[in-house]
Amino acid sequence: QRCRSIIKQLGAPSTATLYTLNLNSLETIRIMSGKGQSGKGKGKGGRGDKKVSTSSSTKAGLQFPVGRIGRYLRQGKYTTRMGAGAPVYLAAVLEYLCAEILELAGNAARDNKKSRIIPRHITLAVKNDEELNKLLGSVTIASGGVLPNIHAVLLPKKSAVSGKKTQSQDY
Repeated sequence: QRCRSIIKQLGAPSTATLYTLNLNSLETIRIMSGKGQSGKGKGKGGRGDKKVSTSSSTKAGLQFPVGRIGRYLRQGKYTTRMGAGAPVYLAAVLEYLCAEILELAGNAARDNKKSRIIPRHITLAVKNDEELNKLLGSVTIASGGVLPNIHAVLLPKKSAVSGKKTQSQDY
């Protein structure tokens, strides 16, 4: 009834319009008007509609595999009981971290006039970002190198008078 009232507020849809209503983060309701879920017309002789499997990653709107992360959590024996939202939350956090690192590494690659991200760009991205450096401070990235840094003591001293030459010592 709640869904029907929302559809009435949206107006009468055409036969090919699909509305997806997220009532809960884990529950998605799909409503099609006219031809039904299969989209091939009504009256299929009692065979019913074929159920299209939807992955939990698609339901959550994520790219990272929620089912695989849930399986790893179960097989890892981290706890005896695990909620349904735990792998979704973990997949969302991992996807966010990966997107953040890839964005910064892509910027570092573009700054170096490269079109491909290499481990050096990932190291530069992590070390130049304060929060990522705190998170990944003890991580060593293979072939990543170090930040370019020359200590101020090692730099040549600037003379006070630019026209005056230094005298050599005569022995």
